[in-house]
Amino acid sequence: MRQPLRFPWSNLDVDDLSAPVIAVRVDVVGTKGEVPDHWHRKGQLVFALGGGVTCRVPNGLWMVPPHCAVWIPGGTQHSNLATANARLFFVYIEPAIVDLPDRCCTLSISPLLRELIVDLSGHVADDEARRELLASVLLRELPRMPVQQLHLPLSSEPRLKKIATTLAENPSDRRTLAEWARRVGLSESSLARLIVSETGLTFGRWRQQLHLIVALRELTSGASVQQVSADLGYESVAAFITMFKKALGKPPAKYLASIAQDS
Repeated sequence: MRQPLRFPWSNLDVDDLSAPVIAVRVDVVGTKGEVPDHWHRKGQLVFALGGGVTCRVPNGLWMVPPHCAVWIPGGTQHSNLATANARLFFVYIEPAIVDLPDRCCTLSISPLLRELIVDLSGHVADDEARRELLASVLLRELPRMPVQQLHLPLSSEPRLKKIATTLAENPSDRRTLAEWARRVGLSESSLARLIVSETGLTFGRWRQQLHLIVALRELTSGASVQQVSADLGYESVAAFITMFKKALGKPPAKYLASIAQDS
């Protein structure tokens, strides 16, 4: 049975609203906030203006750093976990009216699109003509946004699910592929093939992607590079910075500075 998504100020199910585009602002005050597993007919754009949010779907984990968004197609089971003091916007879109993928993806959000989302979440609903105009521009701009590789593929295969759960709970775990293979009762080569077939990534690349997602979540919450490096089990801060730069094109400080300049 579908778990309806209801707005915090009413008992209204979001799918009961007829507007083609609905934008809602969500401020997470103090501690982390979570929207548990649910799904809805409308597609959803999860946009972070400040802080970050991690979206979990059955086959993947998607990170939303500031000024990026995750697109979640309608009918997709998902949950959202936001960092402390995050400023989020949920944009609900009727199916088939926007040319976006039929799978989850992380999108960069341009300053223009950001302002459209912020405006649509405000009191613009009182002016129907203006709301319709802003919504039409948003629907034209969204498909033009570049896709970012901030995705961790997950698997329902029991042995891989066990590894993923353990590493998500303790990302500093540095057990080798051979050690994991012994723990789940496979040969090293069999586990290596299984991980690639289920996720499309080697074990090392898969764990690095998990580290990247955790690092972005913690850095955007205010943690220092030194603290994040230590929490992820890197031998040195330099090694962590090298990994980060290879993945996102900039070291952590410059990446965060570029985010601040866009805000």
